[in-house]
Amino acid sequence: MEHPYGYIKDGKVFLKGFLGREDREIGEVKEDEASTISYFSARFEQIKDKVAKLKTDIQENQNKGSFLMKLIHLRDSLYESDALGDFIPLIEELNQQEEFLNEIIQANRSKNLEVKKGLILEAEALKNDTDWKNTAEAFKELKLRWIKTGPVDKEIHEEIEREFNDAIQNFFENRKHFYEGLALQAEENIKVYEALVVQAREAHDLPDAKMAFEISKRIQKEWKEAGKVPAEKRQPLWDEFSKLNNRIFSRYKRTLNPGPSMHPREVLKKIEGMVEELKKLSHQPTSYAITTRAKAIQEDWKKLPAHKPKEANLPARSYQFFMDIIFEKSFLEKLAHGKYPDFDSKPILEQNQIKSAILKDLLHRDQSELETMQNNSDNFRVQTPDFEMMMRKKLSGLKRKVDVKNYILKQLSPRI
Repeated sequence: MEHPYGYIKDGKVFLKGFLGREDREIGEVKEDEASTISYFSARFEQIKDKVAKLKTDIQENQNKGSFLMKLIHLRDSLYESDALGDFIPLIEELNQQEEFLNEIIQANRSKNLEVKKGLILEAEALKNDTDWKNTAEAFKELKLRWIKTGPVDKEIHEEIEREFNDAIQNFFENRKHFYEGLALQAEENIKVYEALVVQAREAHDLPDAKMAFEISKRIQKEWKEAGKVPAEKRQPLWDEFSKLNNRIFSRYKRTLNPGPSMHPREVLKKIEGMVEELKKLSHQPTSYAITTRAKAIQEDWKKLPAHKPKEANLPARSYQFFMDIIFEKSFLEKLAHGKYPDFDSKPILEQNQIKSAILKDLLHRDQSELETMQNNSDNFRVQTPDFEMMMRKKLSGLKRKVDVKNYILKQLSPRI
């Protein structure tokens, strides 16, 4: 028995080949040929209804792109369907619908890309903000908007996601580091630091400079890998530890290259020259050239004899003060650019106001830390002179940080 799109042969039902495909067996005669043909024709009508319903769903729904995969699966199934009918118009209809959906999807992805680029700019503007609570809430809101925004082209998906997530990660890593410095740490970590200080003392007292240097390298690596502890407990240990290791390194370096001896007057003259140049550099606007020159002066300083004449004490303090000013101004510049991407386009007066506001925030923290250290200094007093010297050094360093920031604030203040 024949059918426009199939036939029966030897008790088997065949669908005629279409679109380059061969004839395919789709079933067998159960009762008689007429009822069998009718059954497989009815199955084709059901398939037509599915195609028609999908087309209606696409037309009536707002999120049309969500039907693309359903359409593809349905079209693929048509080539394997056990039914008798003209499948070519149905496949052509689904091809047209696919083109229609792809156009909509592409337009939506272009729109989504513009939205996500805007969200990235917002995230970049917030990533260096230190208002931890409010900025964290702002990032949560940004993340929610990002999730609600549809996909972009696959070729740029990873790049866009990375840019957005990098900005978020930058902020939350900064916040994590900040709170880690405040969080209480296990006492076991403190014992590790104390043991490393003991090893540094023992290495310092070794007569063999090379052996002491090898031990110093090892324990410095272990120090970096040790766990977190509160800053007020770690800092005195670090001060002694770093001082001992610096002495070990200096002694080892002298054994490698003793260098020519210098007369005290020559040392003093070189220091005074460095201070004079640093003072001039510290009064200029920060730049790459200035910080590079300051680093070169640091290298020249390292070449001076470890034991300097007493007359060099005051200029040495000036050297450290002006050196700190140069690098603090460079750091301040980076913070300002991080907070305001268009910083360079702002008027000089507004730039100075921005830097002053950032600097006052940093200064407030330093002053609070200094006051806390001064008020609690009695609690840190022990019998060893070395420990008391480290505490004085810590207080002196904090005071210098405050003085440096006040000095820069004065430079930023408008002159009347």
